[in-house]
Amino acid sequence: MGQKEKLIERLRSKPKDFTFDEAETLLGYLSYRRSDKGRTSGSRVAFVSDDHAPILLHKPHPRKELLEYQIKQLLDTLEQEGLI
Repeated sequence: MGQKEKLIERLRSKPKDFTFDEAETLLGYLSYRRSDKGRTSGSRVAFVSDDHAPILLHKPHPRKELLEYQIKQLLDTLEQEGLI
């Protein structure tokens, strides 16, 4: 099982310690690329793909872990897009 599959399995288990970096890595495997919307975007980060709907995530700070609702939104979006 590769890292992509391990990250998908981990996301599906809805862990409390799923980090923004893990989400960014997983989205990279799924053909998304990070698109910071300029200097005024703050901690809002968009991940865009040529084939799928964009995903907006709030980069957590000072912690590194995503909140429970963010994990659920990410999981729901990826399932709706047929990526996982």
